[in-house]
Amino acid sequence: MAASTNLRRFPGFLTVTIICLFVLYAPLIVVAVYSFNASTSITNWGGISLAWYVDVFTGPEAPKFQQAALNSIIIAVCASIVATIVATLAAVAMTRAGRFRGKTLSFALINLPLMVPEVVTAVASLVFFSAIGFTTGLTTILIAHTVFCIPFAYLPISARMQSIPDMYEQAAMDLYATPREAFKLVLLPLMTPGVLSGFLLAFIISLDDFLITNFVKGAGIETLPTAIFGSVKQGIKPNIMAISTLMLVVSVVFVSLSWLIGRMGQEKT
Repeated sequence: MAASTNLRRFPGFLTVTIICLFVLYAPLIVVAVYSFNASTSITNWGGISLAWYVDVFTGPEAPKFQQAALNSIIIAVCASIVATIVATLAAVAMTRAGRFRGKTLSFALINLPLMVPEVVTAVASLVFFSAIGFTTGLTTILIAHTVFCIPFAYLPISARMQSIPDMYEQAAMDLYATPREAFKLVLLPLMTPGVLSGFLLAFIISLDDFLITNFVKGAGIETLPTAIFGSVKQGIKPNIMAISTLMLVVSVVFVSLSWLIGRMGQEKT
């Protein structure tokens, strides 16, 4: 067996890692720090204050952001539920149906939204809805998000499925369970960590999406990312930093939960 390679011994590896982490996370840290700035300036530090977080919930722009946040949550919950159901069925078919004609093509189609640039998906969705005469609004956002979130839900569910030997279902059917009963009573409980992980990942992807939403949302409809973008076009204000920090915290929590649930399921298996 080949010895494992210690990447940290490669010349310049530590330097490149530090630069990449700095470029990725320094802007997020700056936004989070200045969201606690007591000054109205976004560059001059005026002390620590929670005034901008209070402004998010009680300020003059609070109703707009609250309605946008409600739209985002409704869309994210509905899209992630449908995407998780479709992804679960696809994972079962891809891992338990054996070899069948078109399996490679099916796998490629499931993962296509991950490979296609998001702006292409956004433009294609808008053209499709326009071609069929579908009025843009919350429904079009929901449909576009559902399609886009399927591969994100599929990945952890499929990974979980592949770690579950099929002997469990075979044992259940040897004990006179029907295939449906074997799936419902044996396989589905074992899949639950992967399903939950996929749901959480799809939820946060939908909640944070801006590009596709901006193309298919229609006039007068806003989600939280598009509402933030609209406010930023008028000038960056400290309350925008507070909202962005809250969204960052929510994203980190959901992604961490998705990872922890998936890992716990792997350890139990």
